[in-house]
Amino acid sequence: MISAVVLTKNEENNIIDCLETLLWCNEIIIIDDFSKDRTIDVIKSLNSSKIKIFQRKLDNDFSSQRNFGLSKAKGEWVLFVDADEKLSNGLIGEMKDLLEGESPAYNGFYIERKDFMWGRQLLHGETGNIKLLRLAKKDSGVWTGRVHEIWDVRGGRGNLKMPLLHYPHQTIAEFLEDINYYTDLRSKELYDKGVQVKWWQIIAYPCAKFKLNYFLKLGFMDGIPGLIFALMMSFHSFLVRGKLWILWQKK
Repeated sequence: MISAVVLTKNEENNIIDCLETLLWCNEIIIIDDFSKDRTIDVIKSLNSSKIKIFQRKLDNDFSSQRNFGLSKAKGEWVLFVDADEKLSNGLIGEMKDLLEGESPAYNGFYIERKDFMWGRQLLHGETGNIKLLRLAKKDSGVWTGRVHEIWDVRGGRGNLKMPLLHYPHQTIAEFLEDINYYTDLRSKELYDKGVQVKWWQIIAYPCAKFKLNYFLKLGFMDGIPGLIFALMMSFHSFLVRGKLWILWQKK
């Protein structure tokens, strides 16, 4: 038995595309952070008995939210998918073959993720080669980290061949809003860990990140979307360190 877990908040534009690729699972657990749009109504419109909806405050802690979803899942295997992601047909078939055959040799599996922004797949840069641990046995580990969280799975880990499809930040305004939110969380997390930042790092890290993603990782080959993405992620790096510096000044 496999359970899919999806975290949601104001995802009315994405959630149907996501859930339609999960209906083959035995159950779908929705953990909703009290969406203010039509997310819940849209989910209910699928009229599937497999879908179970729980509303719970995120409280700026993604691992806690994911672990709550893990606790509600009944399947031996659990698959985590974000609301702006969907499974490729190949990935669905691969997972079915894996779980319907002999007991897998691993406790968890990495899945390659392909990013699509503004009508184009990003083949290079920061998103050009991402693998995420998203499928694992339920009792093999827990999620850690408030943001940019990691599923800390014990035991062996394998790799699936077929991709997960990701459609984030479909407007610049949405991209900026997300960056502002996630850098708030990340800077506070670093502050709570006692991490300090020097003034030159606020400048150096974003510049180095842009050179890495745009030139060394060939982000320029993705055209204008690649340039925008490289600039935005450098801005992300700048905001994390700038906000961290401000937090220490307020102490």
